[in-house]
Amino acid sequence: VQLQASGGGLVQAGGSLRLSCATSVSIGSDTEVRWYRQAPGKQRDLVAEMTRFGDTGYADSVKGRFTISADHATNTVHLQMDSLKVEDTAVYYCNQEIYWPPRTKGNYWGQGTLVTVSS
Repeated sequence: VQLQASGGGLVQAGGSLRLSCATSVSIGSDTEVRWYRQAPGKQRDLVAEMTRFGDTGYADSVKGRFTISADHATNTVHLQMDSLKVEDTAVYYCNQEIYWPPRTKGNYWGQGTLVTVSS
């Protein structure tokens, strides 16, 4: 299972970025997808998730600004980030939890993509 994250970059505060995570495994009822971020010197925190039932959840710090979505045709998960703040600066990681089938069951990480928000 491979996850490839992209879309990071430098943006001014108030701007927008769209992160993408292409996965080699179908995004469906047997998987959950998440975005995490890790700022320098801090722990990795959950930012947004989409459950196997299609429900979405967000960290309080990004609610109303970030939107997670899935393109099932291309097996890509997106994170639309609007009204970016300096404190959103971090390396963002996509994550996929696979529950079935057994041969791919597990938790997988993509490489990080750096988001830098300038004031």
